[in-house]
Formats: sequence, C-alpha cells, structure tokens
Amino acid sequence: MTPWVTRLIFANAGMFLVSSAMPGVVLWLALVPAWAIVRPWTPFTYMFLHADLWHLLFNMLGLFFFGPRLEARLGGRRFLGLYFVSGLVGALLSVVTPYARIIGASGAVFGVFFAFAYFWPRERVWIWGIFPVEARVLVVALTAFTLWAAYQGGSGIAHFAHLGGFVGGWMFLKLSDRLSAARRFRERAAPAPRPSAEHEVLRWRQIDRDDLHPVNREELDRVLDKISAEGLKSLTPAERAFLERFSQ
Repeated sequence: MTPWVTRLIFANAGMFLVSSAMPGVVLWLALVPAWAIVRPWTPFTYMFLHADLWHLLFNMLGLFFFGPRLEARLGGRRFLGLYFVSGLVGALLSVVTPYARIIGASGAVFGVFFAFAYFWPRERVWIWGIFPVEARVLVVALTAFTLWAAYQGGSGIAHFAHLGGFVGGWMFLKLSDRLSAARRFRERAAPAPRPSAEHEVLRWRQIDRDDLHPVNREELDRVLDKISAEGLKSLTPAERAFLERFSQ
C-alpha cells in the first residue's frame, strides 16, 4: 500500500459509514448534473459516496490492486491529479443524463485502471481470479461494453461517468507527457550556466606556466597582474580569449 491509496480507501470507507448513519448527507453530496451549477461541490464529493457495501468494495478493490504501483511510478501529487481529473471528467460526461443522481468513485478508479494499462499494457489481470486478460485488452473490452450499456440505458449504472474516467485518465497522461517533454526541451535549450568570476580567475591562475613559450608566459603574467590591479572587467576580448586558450 502507498500513502495516497491508503488515505483514499479510508476516506471512502469513512464516508460510507457516515452516509449510512445519516442518509440525508447523500442528497447534499451526490451529483445531479443539472443541479451542479447551484451545488458546485458535488462533482467532487460524489466520488466519496457509494450506494451499498458491494459498490464500495468493487471500487476500493480496484484502487487497492491498481493504485499502489501507479502511485509509486507517478508520485503522490501526480497520482492524486490523475484520480481527481478522471473523476471530474466522469462528472462532466454525466451531463448526458442531467437528472440522474450519481455517486461512486468508479470514474476516478476507471482513470486509475486506464493509467495502469497505459504503463503496463501487457500485464495480466485476473478476472474473478480465474481468467487472465491483458490490461490493454480489458480496457478496450470495458470501453466497448460501457458504450453499449450506455446506449441501452435504464440500468441504473453511471456508464458515462465510467467513460469519463477513461477519457480523464487519457487526457491527464497526455497532458503530463507534453509538459514533461516541454520541460526537457527547455532544459536542453537553456544556455549552460556561466562560471563565476572567482572560478574563472582561479582557473586562469592554474595555467601551467612551464609549458608556455617565454613570450606567452610574459603575456600571462601581464594579464593576471592586470586582473589583480584593475579587476576582471578590465580585460579586453582578446585578453580573455588568450587566457581561455591556454586554460583548456
């Protein structure tokens, strides 16, 4: 278990106990897309509510199995970003069913599962502990089934939130990849830091005078004396080039 996976599981379990003891909490925290404009907290809070124990168990098992490895790869901050972006995009796609009451962490967990398949596409996932399926195949199959089920309608399951989880996971990873590529490009394109004046003078004073022609040795002494008397800024470009040539 990793830190944020553990916290998310405890948060969801805790909210399940609270909502079971006080059912009225669900009315205020569940997402009804048509009412989201007057209840702007619900696209976030709906992720921590579940209809029953099996609903909670299914989502938390998914988070338990796929989350830790993903958090270890992405780091805590990016893992949380992926989780909540997936859940929020799931809320956004739920506008297709504007008056349905939507609860559950499924959208966020589907985003986690998509990211798992993105990084480890050939990893085998055991369905019901019996049938091994590659993660990438399972994502495609789940997407196809969810699209079909959403078209059929009337199941009482927030299929568009599930699809939104996949879309949100994909968006987050693509944006993250682009930002990482842009950062690497800026790092490569940035000019190398110029050594400090003290470092430059020290390097020039370490020039081996014994290997120099007497004329060059005399010029080296003159330029170094000039630095001592007038400072580094007094050097002409030719004098600086002279020092650099012999300090390589």
